[in-house]
Amino acid sequence: MHLGFLTDGLGHRPFVEVLGIVADLGLSEIELTTGNWSRSPHVDLELLLADGARREKLSWELADHGLHIGALNASGNPLHPITGSQHDAVTRDTIRLAGLLDVHKIVMMSGLPAVYEGDRTAPWITTCWPPENVTNRQRQWEAAVEYWRNLVAFAHDHGVDRIAVEMHADQLVYNAPTLLRLREAVGGVVGANMDPSHLMWMGADPVASVKLLGDAVYHVHAKDARIEAAAAVRTHLETLPFEERGERAWNYVTLGEGHPGGVEFWQRFCRALQQGGYDGVLSIEHEDVAYTAEEGLRRSAALLGGVLG
Repeated sequence: MHLGFLTDGLGHRPFVEVLGIVADLGLSEIELTTGNWSRSPHVDLELLLADGARREKLSWELADHGLHIGALNASGNPLHPITGSQHDAVTRDTIRLAGLLDVHKIVMMSGLPAVYEGDRTAPWITTCWPPENVTNRQRQWEAAVEYWRNLVAFAHDHGVDRIAVEMHADQLVYNAPTLLRLREAVGGVVGANMDPSHLMWMGADPVASVKLLGDAVYHVHAKDARIEAAAAVRTHLETLPFEERGERAWNYVTLGEGHPGGVEFWQRFCRALQQGGYDGVLSIEHEDVAYTAEEGLRRSAALLGGVLG
C-alpha cells in the first residue's frame, strides 16, 4: 500500500503548492474532486474536458512532482429527485475526463432516490418499522439498480473499470452488506471506497467490514472519528453542525486520535486490508476542525508512514 491525499483538504491553496506539500511528505498520488458536493477547488471540469492543452499541463505538473492521479471523486446524489440530474451530469463528465486522463477509477456515493414520483425529498430509511419502510426501501433499491446498471455500462465505454462507492449515511449504500448488494446487482465494476470514519460513528467495525468485503475494496479514505461523551445521551445520530465540536456525539479527528491507543487501530485496519489483498492507496482525507489542513496532513502521513514501515 502507498499514501495519497484527497486535495480538497488543501482547497485554500493553489494547486501547484498542494502538489509540493504532498510530494515533500513522500506521498505518491492525489485524488481530485470534480464537483457535486465539493466546490472542486483544483479542477475546472468543463475546461479540462474541452482543452487538451490544459490536460497536458496537468499531466506535466503532476510528473514534475513525481505524482499521479489515482482517482477522480464526484461524490453527490445522482438519484435525488430535484438535483439528481445535475449530479448525474457531473458524474458522467467525470467519467469522460477520467478516460481522457487515463485514470481508471472514480470515487462516488450510491445516491438515495425518492420513493414515489413527485416526491421532493429522499428518505434515508434506517429501520424496518413502521411497516411501510420495508416496501419503500425496496422501491428505492429498484430505482437505484436501474440507474447503476446504466452508469456501469457508461463507465465501461469510457475506460473506467472501477467505481469505488463510499459507504455513507443518508445514502442507499451505507455499510458493507449494502455495498455488496449493489455490487451483486450490477457487477464487479462497483467496489467499496472504505472510509472507516463513517462506519465508526454508525457503530460498525471497520476491520470486520474490510474482512467481509475482501477483494471488493477498491479505494481507501484514511479518516478517523471519535465517539464523544455526549453520545451517552445524544446517541450516535448527530445533527449538530461540525463547528459545534464540543457538544457533538462524535467528531472527525486526525488519524490516531479516534481510539484509545491511537495507532493500534490503524495497524489492525491496514493488516486486514493487506490480508484481503488490497495493495492500493490510503488517501488521507482531512476534516478535523481542530487542526489546520497542513498540520492534519503532516500528522496523518507520519502515522501511516510508521504503520506501513
